Amino acid sequence: MGSAGTSSGSQAVPLLVLFTDYGWHDPYVGQIKAVMAAEAPGVGVIDLLHAVPDYNAHAGAQLLAGLAPSFPVGSVFFCVVDPGVGGAREALVVEADGRWFVGPDNGLLSIVAARAQQHRSWHIHWRPAGLSETFHGRDLFAPIAAWIAAGQFPADKLTLVAEPNIQFDASDLPRVLYIDHFGNAWTGIRGGLADATSQLEVKGKTLPWRRVFSDAGKGELFWYQNSAGLIEIAANRANAAAFLDLKVGDLVRLSSHSHGPVH
Repeated sequence: MGSAGTSSGSQAVPLLVLFTDYGWHDPYVGQIKAVMAAEAPGVGVIDLLHAVPDYNAHAGAQLLAGLAPSFPVGSVFFCVVDPGVGGAREALVVEADGRWFVGPDNGLLSIVAARAQQHRSWHIHWRPAGLSETFHGRDLFAPIAAWIAAGQFPADKLTLVAEPNIQFDASDLPRVLYIDHFGNAWTGIRGGLADATSQLEVKGKTLPWRRVFSDAGKGELFWYQNSAGLIEIAANRANAAAFLDLKVGDLVRLSSHSHGPVH
């Protein structure tokens, strides 16, 4: 893509993917899209998630690593969970397995980089005139992401670095990361660590595995592997988070009859 290219050799797909904790009730998403429309006209924009847990870059990093692989090579992810905006943290571009990620260097992009077969990282040294101290998403990250998606890699505005400054542990995280509006709770444990004999312990309860919702009785609590490949706590036609009083950050523990504790 542009002068940097993609290392996968696959045809780049011009697509901007938004991943933030901005929510939908405020003007921020609209302001971001206005910049992208001006700087990358005709490039498709996808709202992946605007309900990343507020201020929680660690949960965001785990979610991003689970969700990003389903998007085509060449996609450009605008990623903002940035409680340190205006402070000492750097601004970052990461290319990981042919996908691009733009956002703060606060750990948010570190797991997707660490799990990639190959990755490169740049700090954004460019600062636009009139940069808002508290809205780098609009003034800094959105233009950079848009230019990359439009095939105009801004090499003169970036400095290649060895790694992101802030790096979270890229192993699985045995905590609740996200709760959807159904009350299903996503964890940071990848489903490949489990099998049908595994049980998930949370809030003093031990939950069995079910392949799909219809395999569980009505109202039954269980765990399954969701479409992002993560272990998820759910209930058939009921709100599991409300029943268990789950919050983002709650600990979970996966164990197997055949292998003992996993987390």
